[in-house]
Amino acid sequence: MLNPLEQFLVKPVVSFDVFSHNIQITNSTITFLVTYLIILLLTRIACHKVSLVPGKIQACGEVIFQLINGMLISTAGKNSQKFFTLIFSLFMFILISNSVGMIPSVFTTTSHISVTFTLAIFVFITITAIGFVKNGIGYFSILLPKGTPMFLAPLIIFIELFAYLARPISLSIRLAANMTAGHVVLKVLATFVILSGLFGIMPLILLTILTGFEIFISILQAYIFSVLTCAYLSDALNLH
Repeated sequence: MLNPLEQFLVKPVVSFDVFSHNIQITNSTITFLVTYLIILLLTRIACHKVSLVPGKIQACGEVIFQLINGMLISTAGKNSQKFFTLIFSLFMFILISNSVGMIPSVFTTTSHISVTFTLAIFVFITITAIGFVKNGIGYFSILLPKGTPMFLAPLIIFIELFAYLARPISLSIRLAANMTAGHVVLKVLATFVILSGLFGIMPLILLTILTGFEIFISILQAYIFSVLTCAYLSDALNLH
């Protein structure tokens, strides 16, 4: 049976030397570039010749806009709309990366913890900075909920600090683990279909169903990452 983890290996596609330095273009690099070009193309098409009666592409763009805008307002309040670009960029990058990774033999960038942790730590640092800019030293009050008895304060502060610092870890692991697990299962089933020959009809049916489910998970993970970012942003802006 083929190794189901082989699909996650970063492999050089093109290699060349520049001033005695070896430069490699990997499958990961190409996938990042393709993801960027798809996002750029979709946004340009959606915003090109905007009309009162939207076409199909413009309508899809407006649906995503309303989704992100509604998510921001409902989670973090109206004063969070200035951060729309941040949430929209995160959502689109994760959504397109997950979708591109569903194409057979294409590298899935969001299955690597290095990628998802980079996104998560960027969100963590950005929102922490927003919290201190908005609230100053008072942002530390996020570590001690109102009404906490003083004798419990040291324990609560320790727990809240641990939970706060764990945010980028939980964000990154959730996304990477879901994408990795789903792709491993699909790879194993695809191998069973190939090896079973004429008897591979049942694995093929199951593979088709799970592929549809994995596409749903890919979209859902982009939404969950964005919702959690909005929730953290709400804490920074409103000090719940």
